[in-house]
Amino acid sequence: MKSSVCLLICLALQCHAAEQVFFAFDDHNIAWQHNLKLTLETAQKHPANPVLRSGAPGSPDAGHAILYGTVLKQGDTFRMWYLGMHEAEIVKGQAPGWWRPMCYAESKDGVTWTKPELGLVDFNGSTKNNICLIEGDPHSMTRVNDFLSVLYEPNEPDPAKRYKCAYIAHIPIEDVKGGRSKIGPNEKRWGSFVTATSADGLKWKCVGDRPANAGGERFEVSGLYRFGDFYYATGQLLSPWSWRPDGSEIGRDMLAYRSPDFVSWSKAKAMSYARPGQLSNPPVKGQQMHMGAGLWNRGNVMVGLHGMWQDAEQPPPKGASWNLGVRVDLGLMISNDGVHFREPVPGFQIIPRGKEGEWDDVAILQGHAFVNEGDQTMIWYSHWDTGGVLEDMDIGLATLRRDGFGSLSRKVAEEEGHFITSTFEAKKIALNVDGITPDAPLTIQLLDHLDHVLDGYEAKITTNGVRVPLTFSKPLPTGKTTALRVNYPANSSAKIYAIYLND
Repeated sequence: MKSSVCLLICLALQCHAAEQVFFAFDDHNIAWQHNLKLTLETAQKHPANPVLRSGAPGSPDAGHAILYGTVLKQGDTFRMWYLGMHEAEIVKGQAPGWWRPMCYAESKDGVTWTKPELGLVDFNGSTKNNICLIEGDPHSMTRVNDFLSVLYEPNEPDPAKRYKCAYIAHIPIEDVKGGRSKIGPNEKRWGSFVTATSADGLKWKCVGDRPANAGGERFEVSGLYRFGDFYYATGQLLSPWSWRPDGSEIGRDMLAYRSPDFVSWSKAKAMSYARPGQLSNPPVKGQQMHMGAGLWNRGNVMVGLHGMWQDAEQPPPKGASWNLGVRVDLGLMISNDGVHFREPVPGFQIIPRGKEGEWDDVAILQGHAFVNEGDQTMIWYSHWDTGGVLEDMDIGLATLRRDGFGSLSRKVAEEEGHFITSTFEAKKIALNVDGITPDAPLTIQLLDHLDHVLDGYEAKITTNGVRVPLTFSKPLPTGKTTALRVNYPANSSAKIYAIYLND
């Protein structure tokens, strides 16, 4: 990639990092509301789905192509890291009979994808494939077996480490330097949390010579991001390795490790999320959350999708797959601190599994795969055949209005509504809004930290759009903490999706 393009990418990502977003479904940043209701939206599945399919027999993704992975847009190219699957000789430390390589694909529109020949890994006697190279010691750490998350940091001082990733490798317990936890039953394979770095996202090198969780508990890492001063790795644990606060069984939930330097990771973990039914007393039977969350760092908040696991109604017949009958839809979640996540509306399916007979029926899987492109948000996901025969395990695309996960509108007819945001400092403000009519504009007021209206800071919004600039009669105050009050008149049909604060 030419240096000028790299510079543009870096500048774009730096600007994005400076932006704060107050989403309609964020009840921390938009806590104070009068006569308003939240309406979440269901993403629309693309008619070309699945947009990336598993490969031909003998290819690295012949078994499946699943987005236990990441999609980023850099320059004019969408880049995807996903997991293939190929039937192979059973290798020490691997899931029996299968190898899941880190595969790579590219697209110009996010719909039509190519699998470039990277020439990096010898597979079936040829390097003409799209497998990424992972170097490291011991060898078992370089074999991806499950979830893969890629992070790009353009401001990383060391160019060789600007791409970072975390993934699961199933390493034999005797190969885990530092021992194993005494919590939980004995296992022949260990859910290892492995990290790696890269200059280009294609050739990777493991960090250190042991898993990040060596000497700790089993952990199925699924997410990687930086929020504030720490890197966070979120993922799935399940009973008996994880439990409710009172020590009772919880099933699958999401926990997080953290690191200040991407080298040393905490042994202690934080409970990041469990579905409400898992924490109720008694728990809702069969309700769990699946494989952590697919996450999107928006600077001041983390937005994500999580797997809404529901156990099968009946145990599978003898000899059938252990998870036959499990159903998974995708739900929306948000975090304001990068550690603790919540559902704005518990149980809402932002991407539901397909109807019976459709390619994505049964269960679906989330990825770290969100891109704002033009006036829409693009979200990629994949299918999981819980019956174990690997049918239709491909990758699909769903879309929303740009940042249109949900909106705030009036609840009671013929009565005004309003909300007040948390305080902020910003140089520019814009609204993502729809439904405004000429006879019912929104009135916006700038407040001080005690909710007093600042003199000269009142404006009207009369147009709709995904980023409508807010202009007052004088510049926004500098070095002063302020808040917004957004007023809906009694005849308003306006829907506000987000507020953007660009420092």
